[in-house]
Amino acid sequence: MAQRFNGFAALGDSFTEGMNDHYVDGSLRGWADLVAAQLAKSYSGLTYANLAVRGRLFDQVVDEQVPAALRLRPDLVSFVAGGNDALRSGFNPAKLGTRLHEVVRVLTASDAKVILFTFSAGARVPGQRMLQSRLAGVNEAVRRVAKRHRASLVDLWSDEAFADERLWSVDRLHMSELGHKRVAGKVCAALDIDPDPDWKVDLAPVTRKSWVRRRGDDLTWTRHHLAPWVKRRIKGTSSGDTITAKRPLLTPVDLKED
Repeated sequence: MAQRFNGFAALGDSFTEGMNDHYVDGSLRGWADLVAAQLAKSYSGLTYANLAVRGRLFDQVVDEQVPAALRLRPDLVSFVAGGNDALRSGFNPAKLGTRLHEVVRVLTASDAKVILFTFSAGARVPGQRMLQSRLAGVNEAVRRVAKRHRASLVDLWSDEAFADERLWSVDRLHMSELGHKRVAGKVCAALDIDPDPDWKVDLAPVTRKSWVRRRGDDLTWTRHHLAPWVKRRIKGTSSGDTITAKRPLLTPVDLKED
């Protein structure tokens, strides 16, 4: 029998904020909103907070969002961070894993059920092999912490569906609408609740693009996505510098039109 939840708080960065998945009014949706809506259908009175902010590093998520979540006292918390760290020099997965253990220990001590995630290997960016190696190190730490604290683990790393570029948005780093729906379905499975049947999409095989088309796509991506990212790194700024959490408080779920 599924556990009943009264309050769900989602913590993290752009992955949890819902980057590149939108409601019809243009606001960000994402897998966490989808899961909250599905939980609300099962548990009347459910409240939901999303504290995630794009661009946040692991320590920023811990320092800013964990204390805020503890003050809200939700009984379900999702925590995902470290992806932005893996894109930077000086990345230390062992240090990250040590602090993740403390984070989950504190959250579970507050009587919250915790959901953790392994990172997917599907993002198609320069230095992909190095990035995948770094994410594999983070994922090992996440698995150990989840097992030690009996947290629910949503394993995206082993999901071969994320090799399909249609689950990723044009920036190649964030998921598309289909990707967010697939993650939402996996979270619901981990919580033992039924996902929305509309989330399941059988993707037909696609014809591989020509070499010329792929190189053209690469140039477009470099100009519109890689170059601005590099510029922010040089300037020491973040895409989330002027962004605040979209749902800072636990409030009733508004079942917006998709």
